[in-house]
Amino acid sequence: MRLAYLVGARPNLVKMAPVVGEARRRLDGSHVLIHTGQHYDSVMSDVFFEELGVPEPDHVLGVGSGTHAVQTARAMERLEPVLIDERPDLLIVPGDVNSTLAGALVAAKLGIPFAHLEAGLRSFDRSMPEEVNRIVADEFADLLFVTCEDAIGNLAAEGIDNGRIHFVGNTMIDTLVALRPRIAESKAAERLGVAAGDYVLVTLHRPALVDGPLLGEAVAELGKLAQTLPVVLPAHPRTAKRLATLDLPAGIVVTEPLGYLDFLSLEASAGAVLTDSGGVQEETTFLGVPCFTLRDNTERPVTITAGTNTLLGLAPRRISDVAALLSEKVAGPAAPPPLWDGRAAERVVDVLAATLRQA
Repeated sequence: MRLAYLVGARPNLVKMAPVVGEARRRLDGSHVLIHTGQHYDSVMSDVFFEELGVPEPDHVLGVGSGTHAVQTARAMERLEPVLIDERPDLLIVPGDVNSTLAGALVAAKLGIPFAHLEAGLRSFDRSMPEEVNRIVADEFADLLFVTCEDAIGNLAAEGIDNGRIHFVGNTMIDTLVALRPRIAESKAAERLGVAAGDYVLVTLHRPALVDGPLLGEAVAELGKLAQTLPVVLPAHPRTAKRLATLDLPAGIVVTEPLGYLDFLSLEASAGAVLTDSGGVQEETTFLGVPCFTLRDNTERPVTITAGTNTLLGLAPRRISDVAALLSEKVAGPAAPPPLWDGRAAERVVDVLAATLRQA
């Protein structure tokens, strides 16, 4: 039995870590970890292998940055000979980044069965590159592992055979649950000089918000918010380059990208989180921390129905509403969404074991 796992970006590692660990523990055979290197900054990627206990990759493809077409093509070109050489019985591909698309296409062309971890999420906005990546991966995947019930409906609406769909829960939450004792020990807020429950954590990285004039507007509004609540902004490398061209108002604490433990520590003790990230919407829902999302849509509507997440739209002016909206927020949900229980990877491996026995 030969299993291969493909990761390429920071969120992929969080989602894949518990699956790799559980599969290596329960399934005999070879386990090959392939890292495309789509996130190549050491703080954004390499540190995850230390913090999450994932073994070092067997193959590092060094794809790096580029346009969507260049990055995807480079990943496909470098992945194909690895899969031909390794010839796994199954390739597991997580998420919705360009490495996800590359893995799906190469596996489909080579006739290698593959599983899509975190399948069925839809923003219904095809201007988002991630949406295209999700749709293509789901169309060709032999196994579709979904995190929430609405994803099942999305796949059914696209004509995906129900026999390929497996509701397993959220492996990202598995990682969060496993790290909770270490998260409590991090004390990242204390090191940054902010009080638990009394600051807003901000993450911004999507091109629509970061690469144009909207970032300047967002920074100005964050400056106003910081007069009421301190603002902590761990800057993604792309965001940091743009911030360097702007005058930062007082009260905004900008840090370098943080290790996952420190970031989760900040997230868990924040009074609120302002983000354009999909994964952060999920983490805050599990943690019961109010989240405000600077996007027009979300592929994770379960975070809205849970009551923790509020869509502000792609409109930095709405940041001025955060303080008032926060005063209206009640405590987090009584329970996380179904199957967000820290055991999703066990259910994934149950399906893998049954599928591989039948092969």
